[in-house]
Amino acid sequence: MKMKAKVILTALLMSNAIGMQAQALDLKALGDMVEKEVNSAASGRSESGAVSQLSEKETSDGLKLALSQGASKAVSMLGATDGFMGNQEVKIPLPDSLKKIEKGMRMIGMGSQADDLVLKMNRAAEQAVPEAKALLLNSVKQMSLTDAKGILTGPQDAATQYFKKTTATDMAAKFLPIVQKATANVKLADTYNKYAEMGSQFGLIKKEDANINQYVTQKALDGVYLMIAKEEAAIRQDPVGQASNLLKKVFGAVAQ
Repeated sequence: MKMKAKVILTALLMSNAIGMQAQALDLKALGDMVEKEVNSAASGRSESGAVSQLSEKETSDGLKLALSQGASKAVSMLGATDGFMGNQEVKIPLPDSLKKIEKGMRMIGMGSQADDLVLKMNRAAEQAVPEAKALLLNSVKQMSLTDAKGILTGPQDAATQYFKKTTATDMAAKFLPIVQKATANVKLADTYNKYAEMGSQFGLIKKEDANINQYVTQKALDGVYLMIAKEEAAIRQDPVGQASNLLKKVFGAVAQ
């Protein structure tokens, strides 16, 4: 175990040194470094004293702290007023199946009701998102060393996919009752649900769009994972610049 830790940390430190000279560390490249160092260590290559002082746990903790930062930032951004409504990347529109009805409503002077539903849908998502923080952070805490290595050496969205796999079901269960409460006073939502259920039976409306609360819940989940993906991309592009304090356990050994 100690030898494995030294190998991985040597790769981390070498990649950091290279990044200081050329460009920010790419976590995919880090995975390649790990494999290269495994081969080098197998042939008897020695490690520096600074590397030997760090443990595999510290390496894993550095990644966990970076992911916790990214998840918390994403939740904070979306959970604020206009976190969804004011962000075109995640703003929740009327379902496609309701847009046809919306046109008719606007023609007869009922456009404000459609606008009110859009606003309430987005406000519902903003109210629900804070529930995601505890689930995401717990997912990070439960991350194994195997999971951590998989994220380091995996595709560019490996961390986001890990979060989806470990939190999506529980997060949806947390979001739904909050969304239901937030849209309870919007009469248009009740009307939509009534006709959407009928439409879904004849294949005119997608099953997942047949209930406005289910629709908003799914869109809220999509927004959370989209923002986490953006945070992951930023950390992968410039890990030291994005999370230098969080990764100091790993990269701080360079100065020793």
